[in-house]
Amino acid sequence: MATSSKAKKKTVRLASGRKRARQDVKRNAENTALRSHFRTVIKNVQKAVVAGDKPKAAELFKLAQNVIDSIADKGIFHKNKAARHKSRLSAKIKALGA
Repeated sequence: MATSSKAKKKTVRLASGRKRARQDVKRNAENTALRSHFRTVIKNVQKAVVAGDKPKAAELFKLAQNVIDSIADKGIFHKNKAARHKSRLSAKIKALGA
């Protein structure tokens, strides 16, 4: 029962359907890039926290907040997920000072 990883796509006959398919490909690429950027900025903050560099972690966290908020505003992630990530990162940074 081996199946290929790519599903077989049906060709759309209507012009509106073809346009929708083109738009979906473009939107999928944009969303994938934004999700990847989201993960990258979070990892950068976490690396700074693990290294114990509080000033660098705080600076990276400020940049990460903008990215996280913009992704939540675009609807790629839920606002609560964005808030959870920001909260956990800020808690880790605050724990460095103690």
